[in-house]
Amino acid sequence: MSRLSASDVLVERGATRWTCGQSTGLLLLLAVALLALVGPIAIDIDPARQHLARFLEAPSLAQPLGYDQLGRSMLARLAHGARLSLSLALVSVLSAAVPGFLIGLLAAWCGGWTERVLAALADAVLALPGLLLVLLLAALAPGGFWPLYVGISLALWVEYFRVVRAACRVLLASPQVEASRLLGFGPAYIIRRHVLPALLPRLLTLMRFGLAGAVLAMSALGFVGVGLQPPTPELGVMMIELLPYYREAPWLVGAPVLVLFMTLLGLLLLSPQKEAA
Repeated sequence: MSRLSASDVLVERGATRWTCGQSTGLLLLLAVALLALVGPIAIDIDPARQHLARFLEAPSLAQPLGYDQLGRSMLARLAHGARLSLSLALVSVLSAAVPGFLIGLLAAWCGGWTERVLAALADAVLALPGLLLVLLLAALAPGGFWPLYVGISLALWVEYFRVVRAACRVLLASPQVEASRLLGFGPAYIIRRHVLPALLPRLLTLMRFGLAGAVLAMSALGFVGVGLQPPTPELGVMMIELLPYYREAPWLVGAPVLVLFMTLLGLLLLSPQKEAA
């Protein structure tokens, strides 16, 4: 019988089964991704173009979501808004995950004063609320893209650092890693063979929830008026612009809310469920 390493056992224990809920979540995310990626190309309408004579025009076959308070195509604005919100959230999460993983691995690998300094830096960032950090950066460049991107990335990387550091301290002290070192294998082999297989499921889970939090944070900041500013087509900005017209045209307010709801629900439903023993 073949022998399994500890990393194989960890992956095997974390084996998951594909459930109906995960399938539903995947379909929801595919629908939102299709709207964000293909929508702006297929619709081919300037989201900022105004037709004031079509003020709050009802949906039709040509325009399934009608026109907003300035006569702009709601479908075009929704597609561009979904693309902007999702792409900015994805870049922010990746910018937090990669440094968080590398810094956490470095802290666990080196130990000593290096680990203490990096842990103190993470604690200092964690002591400052993420929303306050984004607000401080937004004050330097109101309505800009980079304050949201930098603020969300700085607020998220600590989570990856703490998880990777704690997990790597156990993995690097395990017998299989010690055996690999005694056999002369270098850091690249140890990371590829032992560390990544054990950490990848946890990192993907953190990234999934981090993406949901980033999308929600950007929408919330846009809704309260401190994120991206009109006429930028962003989900939170669209909601605050259309909120005064919820009685006359409730479908306009409901459209960005529905896209945001589908995105968050899809990400949450993708959470893996372990096989029953």
